[in-house]
Amino acid sequence: MPDIRPTVGSSALVLNATYEPLCVVSVRRATILLLTAKAECVSDGDGMLHSAHQTLPVPSVVRLTRYVKVPYRTHVGLSRRAIFARDGGRCAYCRGSAETIDHVFPRSRGGLHAWENVVAACAKCNHSKGDKTPAELGWRLHALPAAPRGVAWRVLGHRTPDPRWMDWLDLPSSTVAAEAA
Repeated sequence: MPDIRPTVGSSALVLNATYEPLCVVSVRRATILLLTAKAECVSDGDGMLHSAHQTLPVPSVVRLTRYVKVPYRTHVGLSRRAIFARDGGRCAYCRGSAETIDHVFPRSRGGLHAWENVVAACAKCNHSKGDKTPAELGWRLHALPAAPRGVAWRVLGHRTPDPRWMDWLDLPSSTVAAEAA
């Protein structure tokens, strides 16, 4: 068994047999898929994995050898990290650095905990807003909150994509460059 230690790019993109992105797994899991001939390496990462008898390049993208039918969820799960990723870590009200999440229409007044009602906010704006709506304060949102869409959100969630995954995720190159910086 190769010596598999976490590296800087310690995750790999898994593609279905049809080259459709399925999920992101650890380099260890990707290597096990390769060694058991359940997958083939499509793109190598940085470095090599060594064992007593074998040396393998670190996999960055692997493709399953058999097609797997996956029932996809129709929505992306709502989480704090995903909200910060969607909003770019910026306050929805003042565009400062976000530290908290805020319900645009307060929950105490019947607001839902849903993508369309939750935004990232700085502590100052969140405290000032309190139990009011932005309209009551004369504030405006810089962008309307909405549920994220697309293959990249379904596969990656809030993770930052590896630039080597661009060909399979249909992301604009500016998005990956901005997130890597």
